[in-house]
Amino acid sequence: MVRPTKLPNPERLSASEAKTAIVSGRLDSLGLVRACLERIGDREKEIHAWTHVERQESLRRAEALDRLGRSQPLHGIPVAVKDVIDTAGMPTAYGSPIYAGNRPKADAACVRKLTAAGAIILGKTVTTEFAYFAPGPTHNPHMRGYTPGGSSSGSAAAVADFHVPIALGTQTAGSVIRPAAYCGVVGYKGTYGWADMAGVKPLSPALDTLGVLCRSVADLALVRQAFVGKPQAKPGGLSDRPLRVAVCRTPYWTEADADMHGLFEDVVEKMRGHAEIVDFDPDETWDALNDAQLTIMMREAAAALARERADHEKLLSSRLREMLADGEKIGIRDETAARALATRCRNRLAQVWRDSDLILAPAAPGAAPRGLERTGDPVFNRMWTLLGNPCIALPAGRNDRGLPLAIQLVGPHNEDDSLVAHAARLETLLTA
Repeated sequence: MVRPTKLPNPERLSASEAKTAIVSGRLDSLGLVRACLERIGDREKEIHAWTHVERQESLRRAEALDRLGRSQPLHGIPVAVKDVIDTAGMPTAYGSPIYAGNRPKADAACVRKLTAAGAIILGKTVTTEFAYFAPGPTHNPHMRGYTPGGSSSGSAAAVADFHVPIALGTQTAGSVIRPAAYCGVVGYKGTYGWADMAGVKPLSPALDTLGVLCRSVADLALVRQAFVGKPQAKPGGLSDRPLRVAVCRTPYWTEADADMHGLFEDVVEKMRGHAEIVDFDPDETWDALNDAQLTIMMREAAAALARERADHEKLLSSRLREMLADGEKIGIRDETAARALATRCRNRLAQVWRDSDLILAPAAPGAAPRGLERTGDPVFNRMWTLLGNPCIALPAGRNDRGLPLAIQLVGPHNEDDSLVAHAARLETLLTA
């Protein structure tokens, strides 16, 4: 048997690059896992991205996979899992002292999908408390003392700092797209319901959606293959005609800072000549979408975390206690009105998709804010999460301090594979 050639810094490979190297025999899974573990050992004391690292089992599984065929989509690829997602045999605390030492009896459905596709679950990453806003200890790898975003804080930081090529996150407001933007990685929140959420701690079941953080759009195609099988066929003529892009600055454009304003307009100009650009200016109906998302999230969170609040209220952060108390006061009429607003706006979007392949919007108000007390503002994410559309955060530049900036791509419901294909084209354009 020919031993794989030792590649320099395999931990820095994207998942798709690592998969190619493994299939070609230039790299084995054991070497990749060892490199990732070494990187974690060198950097974790600075970044604090992990709540648990499964060293011995990861090495054992890598050795076993190296003796098998290499046809699985994620064969031998290390993956991190956000600590609101159940993993049998690994601690799962949901970011709360209430569940310290908790070890679920079964893996979440999404974890089973990953392992069936050949992935190696390297461990659990830091989440905010119950995937809400109270942050953990994670730093932004690009600059200590700055937030990595949340609630998928550790997942974004672990990918950005080369601990692991892929990490799972979840999004209820902006918990995948925002940390991806702040950490300079690719983030994907699928169409609502794209992945089974069994075994994921609920915050707001009407909004909670599985997400992925990785280093390239090509990695998303691998993950999609692992979850849903072969990608859907691309639309006819996709590569033969310009993309049709609807530019949506959203009703919250004034919340973006000068860095984001400048980057966004630069991206729009760069896309001219490669895409058909139209402006999508939502009417005043859309102004209330973020409030509607918050109404639904708060009311459902009060129900989802009722037992924790009743039995362990003193172990909840003051911010979460206040949100749950406010959520309990929201009535069914307010929730019904919020859902009705979302339906009206989805109907309006159906008209947009007749002439557009995707929507271009800001991913965050700007670069990561300084300080670890907050995880940033999901103002540019709430509305898309409420509407249930698939979204991708795509790194697009840096500010004067060297912190990442990103754009957000939004696609039609259940057209996730097409959105990934469009994102791959734009990724090439933006990195040219």
